[in-house]
Amino acid sequence: MLFWLATLGGLLAVLAFLGVSGAVHGALSPADLFLLAAVALAGLGYAEGGVLARELGGARTICWVLLLSLPVTVPGTILAAVAVPPRADAVAWSAFGYLTVVSMFLGFFAWYAGLARGGIARVGQVQLGQPVLTLAWSALLLGERITPAAVAAALVVLACVALVQRTRAGTPASAPPSPDPTTATAGTAATMAPPTAPADRGESLTGRRRSGRVPAGGPGRTAP
Repeated sequence: MLFWLATLGGLLAVLAFLGVSGAVHGALSPADLFLLAAVALAGLGYAEGGVLARELGGARTICWVLLLSLPVTVPGTILAAVAVPPRADAVAWSAFGYLTVVSMFLGFFAWYAGLARGGIARVGQVQLGQPVLTLAWSALLLGERITPAAVAAALVVLACVALVQRTRAGTPASAPPSPDPTTATAGTAATMAPPTAPADRGESLTGRRRSGRVPAGGPGRTAP
């Protein structure tokens, strides 16, 4: 219960900051609905990718995702480039290349590997810290001014993320099923039972001599 409360608290802190800062204004438009659909599908893709990464690994998972999506992404890219030809300087293209290779490709190696190892529900909450990192990098790299409201929202989000991590870490792991007592007792008794000693060869031969089935000279010999 505490896990979901902390998750909801972090989400509400981000939404409240967006509303107070004026980043969200106007009425809903079809573009907003497409954005919400993209968020839902991205969350579903992360969950499914985390499950697949447990078997394939993070690197192979994102490579297969990109390969299977080529029939959709390639025609869309061509149509967009024809409709609106891209124009940018060297700095913009460098940033685009970094986002393509590092952030959206190599970064998913570690992301899916983390989802597979740490759990999808737990590791997924780390994304609540992305707005905080965005604020920090915007101030350091772009010289933007950070307002007190942004700092307060960032602290609330970080507190919620830390609470989520502690909550999931404190969840006891499920114990393996106990074996059947009857089966365990039988197996223990069979293990502890001493091996059956072979009959003494001398006693066996003596008994056979007395019964007249073995010559007195021993096996393989003919009695005189």
